[in-house]
Amino acid sequence: MNVSVILPAAGASSRFGRDKLSSDLGGRPLLVRTVEAFSRRSEVQQIVVAGPPGDAFEAFTDRFGPVLGFHGVLVVPGGEQDRWETVSCALPYVAKDATHVAVHDAARPCVSDGMLDRVFEAAANLDAVIPGVEISDTIKETDATAASNVAEADLLVDSILGEESAPQLEATPVRRTVPRGGLVLAQTPQVFARQLIVDAYASGRAAGTTDDASVVERFGATVHVVPGDPANLKVTRPEDLRLAELILKAG
Repeated sequence: MNVSVILPAAGASSRFGRDKLSSDLGGRPLLVRTVEAFSRRSEVQQIVVAGPPGDAFEAFTDRFGPVLGFHGVLVVPGGEQDRWETVSCALPYVAKDATHVAVHDAARPCVSDGMLDRVFEAAANLDAVIPGVEISDTIKETDATAASNVAEADLLVDSILGEESAPQLEATPVRRTVPRGGLVLAQTPQVFARQLIVDAYASGRAAGTTDDASVVERFGATVHVVPGDPANLKVTRPEDLRLAELILKAG
């Protein structure tokens, strides 16, 4: 296998509150930790980091260019808004002799060698492979349109400070309990035969998708799931970064 890895890194980190990929994770930026997980793999011949487009790309390369260059990473501009746009921008840079393309969330720094072993082994025999974690919690479908504020109002405070000061506690009614049998939480890296992922994106079916497996599914190909890893978390909020630190230390 000759694997080219794409790391979409064009997001705005809005839920994190600041640039999460620059956040320190055990002495190195989070993005670098993710790169290192793949740079030591013998199957990986190329790593492409797709950063923000436009004016932000220069600042991104100033911040990460030297250390990513040390790891032999190719840095390219990604998409304006959605993840699928960023992957689409990165695909033309994939090495021509790559047999497979792996797409991995740049903010998943805790991917283990054991899980990569499983994904790459399966991808050597199947055209589309993703890791997934079985759901153990009960799943509820809620009706967000019927949510209401159930916090106790303080009429005196409201009269002085206005309605904006009122406490907020949103309660959302449950529509139904969703059977969890056969459901998994999709993770990354998602690995595809090179021509399959290129053709799937070229088909124009990517708009609105949230992962690359969805693009391949819309194209009509079968995606297979292998066991993922609960520790392979995606850093989305500041508390996730603290958990990632503990996971890396434990490893």
